[in-house]
Amino acid sequence: MNFFNNLSENASKILERPLLISLIVLIILSSLVVGISMPYYLWDSESFMIQILAEAHGMILNIAVIGIFVYWLNQKGEARQRIRSYKDEIDDFRKWKSEEAAFRNMGNIKRLNRHNISNLDLVDVHLEKANLNYVNLTKSNLNSATFKNSSLIGGKFNFARMNQTDFENANLNNSSIKKVYAGGANFKDAFLIKSEMSESFLIKASFENAYLMEANLVGANLTETNFENSSLYKADLRGVKGLTVEQISKAKTLYMAKMDSILMEELKTKHPHLVENTVQIESSLKVS
Repeated sequence: MNFFNNLSENASKILERPLLISLIVLIILSSLVVGISMPYYLWDSESFMIQILAEAHGMILNIAVIGIFVYWLNQKGEARQRIRSYKDEIDDFRKWKSEEAAFRNMGNIKRLNRHNISNLDLVDVHLEKANLNYVNLTKSNLNSATFKNSSLIGGKFNFARMNQTDFENANLNNSSIKKVYAGGANFKDAFLIKSEMSESFLIKASFENAYLMEANLVGANLTETNFENSSLYKADLRGVKGLTVEQISKAKTLYMAKMDSILMEELKTKHPHLVENTVQIESSLKVS
């Protein structure tokens, strides 16, 4: 009885050590193959060696091809897992308004950009005081996200959704914000110098105290957009939709701004001090 108990215990210990099991199997199989092949070693060694060498070359080729393929699959799998983990972490920190959340979200966005991922779900994500210069968020969903006091110089936001997004006091200089949906977005005190915002939907957005010098707003929808005390020096407002004299007259300056002739003539009549040296453009101008 003790014999069987000891045997069972030893078998259990062996089964718990996979490396030892592999070694035992290798020794058994090697002994079996060598024993069967012994006559060929002794009496037909030359022919046998030729076959072994042929098999060795085939094995090397298989290892090379399969190894490279397995390595490629492994790298792709690891990359997908990392991308999934970065996105999951953004989900985990969603709606958490803290410095740590902003720092974690910023890091995950940068890592996803390094994997050439730009179309992100950042709804309600907190990114206050984040350093995201030259970030690529093309086609991302930024609805109700917070970028307050953040640095976004040279960022790409084309075709993104920015409804109710907070960019207060953010630096968006030289950014590309074309064809975005930014209804009710807050750009108060923001820096948008030389930014491209053409054909964007900026309905009810606020540019109060914003710096829009040399910004391109060609073809944008500016219905009920707030330009109170904003700087529109050399801004391009040709072909915009929904912009009224009442809205634009609240700007701090329109010095050398470009706009359609109908709006220009009305401004000259009602607010001549704002349009000195402004460039008059024919109202028939078509925006491509």
